[in-house]
Amino acid sequence: FFGADTGMEEIRGREVEKAWARSLSIEDAMRLENMLAFEMNGEALPHYHGKPVRLLVPGWYGVANVKWLKRIEVRDTRFMGRFMAKDYVTLREEDHNGETVWAETSVGRARINSIAAKVTKEGQRHTVHGAAWGADIARVEVQVDDGPWMAATLGEGRDDPYTWTFWSLDWDAPSGEHTVTSRAIDVDGKVQPAADDDMLVRKRTYWESNGQYTRRIAID
Repeated sequence: FFGADTGMEEIRGREVEKAWARSLSIEDAMRLENMLAFEMNGEALPHYHGKPVRLLVPGWYGVANVKWLKRIEVRDTRFMGRFMAKDYVTLREEDHNGETVWAETSVGRARINSIAAKVTKEGQRHTVHGAAWGADIARVEVQVDDGPWMAATLGEGRDDPYTWTFWSLDWDAPSGEHTVTSRAIDVDGKVQPAADDDMLVRKRTYWESNGQYTRRIAID
C-alpha cells in the first residue's frame, strides 16, 4: 500500500526518493473489516486524515492505516521498505541457550492495553475513569495501592472490539497519596501484562509498549 507522500532516503550510500508504504499479507489484507475510507462522518475525508482515500486496518496500530493512498500492489514476496523493516520496528532481547539474540519485528496488530485517566469527585464519592483498547475487551480490573483487583464498570465502546472501551470504578478514597493501576482482559482471557513482564523488560523500543501503568493520585 503506497501513499502519495514521499521523501529522500539514503540506502547504502545512494539517495533515492521513496513513498510511504506498508505491507500486509494476503490473508490480513483480505479481512472483511478492512476499509478504503473516502468519507469521515458523512463528509469527504479531510486532507490531514488522508484525503482522498485512506486505508484503515482495524485492530492494528495506526501506522498500518496508509494515508493519501495512491496505489495497491500484490507481490509474491513481502514488501519490506523503511516503515516495515527500519522504522516502526520493535527491538527485543531474547535468550537462546545462554546466548543473547536481538530480534527485530515489524509493528503490526494492536496489543491489549488500558490506563486510568482521571479521578473525579461528586460529594464524598470518588470515581476512577479510564479506557481500554487493542482487543475485544471483556473486563477491566483496577488495583488501588496494594489492594485486591476490583472489577470496573464498562461503558461506551464495550460492544465494539475496534473502539476504545471506557470504564469507571467508584472509590471510597481516603485522604492522602495513592497509586491506581488498571489491567484489561480480553474475551479470550488474555491479560494486559505487568510493567515488569519479561517480554516488556527485554524490549528496547517504545513501540508496542502495553504494560500496566500506575498513576499516583493525591486526595485532599
